Amino acid sequence: MRNFVNVVERSFSLSSSLLLHLHKVQFSPRKNCIISIPVGSHWISPHLAPISEVIDHCKRLTTRVSFDEGEVKDDNLSQMLNAVENAPESATSKIGTAYLHNLCKAGNLFTAVRLLQLLCDKNIFLGPSAYNIILVAASEKNDIAILSQVFKDLIVSCQSLPSTSYLKLARGFVKTDDDVQLLRLVKEVSEMTFPSNLMVVNRIIFAFAECGQFDKALLIFEQMENLKCKPDLVTYNTVLDLLGHAGRIDEMLCEFASMKEAGIHPDFISYNTLLNQLRKVGRLDLCSVYFQDMVESGIEPDLLTYTALIGSFGQSGNIEESLRLFNEMKTKQIRPSIYIYRSLIASLKKMGKVELAMNLLEEMNASMSNLASPKDFKRTRK
Repeated sequence: MRNFVNVVERSFSLSSSLLLHLHKVQFSPRKNCIISIPVGSHWISPHLAPISEVIDHCKRLTTRVSFDEGEVKDDNLSQMLNAVENAPESATSKIGTAYLHNLCKAGNLFTAVRLLQLLCDKNIFLGPSAYNIILVAASEKNDIAILSQVFKDLIVSCQSLPSTSYLKLARGFVKTDDDVQLLRLVKEVSEMTFPSNLMVVNRIIFAFAECGQFDKALLIFEQMENLKCKPDLVTYNTVLDLLGHAGRIDEMLCEFASMKEAGIHPDFISYNTLLNQLRKVGRLDLCSVYFQDMVESGIEPDLLTYTALIGSFGQSGNIEESLRLFNEMKTKQIRPSIYIYRSLIASLKKMGKVELAMNLLEEMNASMSNLASPKDFKRTRK
């Protein structure tokens, strides 16, 4: 019998009706012998029906739940609620999540939301992954009302949300241009999370930027004055990065100036963002300007800084400055990366300095095990 249960659970991801009975049933150590089944339970024996019929029976309770003009069949919803509530603590989340998955698959988002709310009323929290199931389903149906409500419920239920929840929220707005609904949601979330609302709004902006919805991210940023939270260094660094990736360099530089005017001091992330984006678009003259500003501000260049500068000076033909910076970083015991070596070698060959390029190639190959890795490009604030 244990093998049968494993098959059903794997095949149907802990289907609703099956789970309703299984957590009440005791199994004998003897093979295929059920000790007891609660009176009144309707059970299909695996010996009397093919597996397809058993699975169909498992689905029946969830798919039968529907709503007509907003009304839910209370008996089926109550059965699901009781099944989750009375399940062993270790199985509560799996059972509840299975119900939500099947409800969303059947298109019954209203019922899924109601089930979550009723569980919360009983102090049963399934975790962000359960809410994410509905967020995804609401996104697919472009149901912004349910998307917004579930995200607000999640904010209330969970002190710290994973980044996946913010990303799923942002993806839900991909198909809509209704900025009014977006700003209303952000405002409500901001009010619900005060006084820690700045962190939440920053993560929403970052999520929209990550999804490539730059205009919506900027819209939220521009409305922060109305949200009782002022932009901080994290906000500006996010905005600088998204403007740079969008190729809106002049706007990026304007926001950098606005940040300083607001009394927010740029950090190494701010400057590295500027240097990298300026190099990518060929604004090499400005790289020197902002590097000088960085040094005068007392901020030490790191691996990412040197990577951008060495590349930009090499592109502009100033190979001497690239080599000077390369030696400077090694003097400061900042390990070069393979990207810096390749950049220098390419620039030297382009300038006709083939012998020096070959020397650097040999140096790179000899120190391959000691070169900076991708994790060295990430530096945390102190």
